[in-house]
Amino acid sequence: MPTLERHDNVFVLDLGDGENRFHPDWLAAVGAALDEVEKADGPRALVTAATGKFYSNGLDLDWLFAHADQHQDYVVSVHELFARTLSLPLITVAALQGHTFAAGAMFSLAHDFRVMRADRGYWCLPEADINIPFTPPMAALIQARLAPQTAHQAMLTAHRYGGVDASAAGIVDHAVSEDAVRTAAVELAQAQVNKAGDTLGTIKARMYGPTLAALRDTADPLG
Repeated sequence: MPTLERHDNVFVLDLGDGENRFHPDWLAAVGAALDEVEKADGPRALVTAATGKFYSNGLDLDWLFAHADQHQDYVVSVHELFARTLSLPLITVAALQGHTFAAGAMFSLAHDFRVMRADRGYWCLPEADINIPFTPPMAALIQARLAPQTAHQAMLTAHRYGGVDASAAGIVDHAVSEDAVRTAAVELAQAQVNKAGDTLGTIKARMYGPTLAALRDTADPLG
């Protein structure tokens, strides 16, 4: 399960050491951690990271298929995680040490910056291959955070980007060695801790207004 630690002014949220799929209990734990980060005073920033082979494999499809009657509420909770991360009034950095797929990849896009391992691991939106269409809010998030041609390729072809390719495509900001991923993410976050506050929150809210409105629309989240 996710755990939160603080290193000087940088909070580090470790998502776990498994596939880190979005089980409702996992979503609740991440939400509680974000509560703690958001309520803290003074300079601060957030790094999300993981341990092991995966950063996140996205939706917990096993749970979802076993609880089909809760499909809409579940999707709403995922959209809310994306909206909350995208609009946090502090700088956020995703440290992608392993595979980052589907909703896990979308979660990484909700961060301000991404640092990825250069030599192994993939960033991928596999929805076209697994026959699960993007919800309209998910599509809005991806298209708000990626260049049009990159979004087109990533969404339509399910291309698997290694760290170097992801950096070249603008999906991630830095591709570094395995042992440098978390350190580089923390250093990037530490350099921006003084920006935390209402002004940054307002800038994000205005920059991503339409995307946030789509993600927070609970009336018809599935389109």
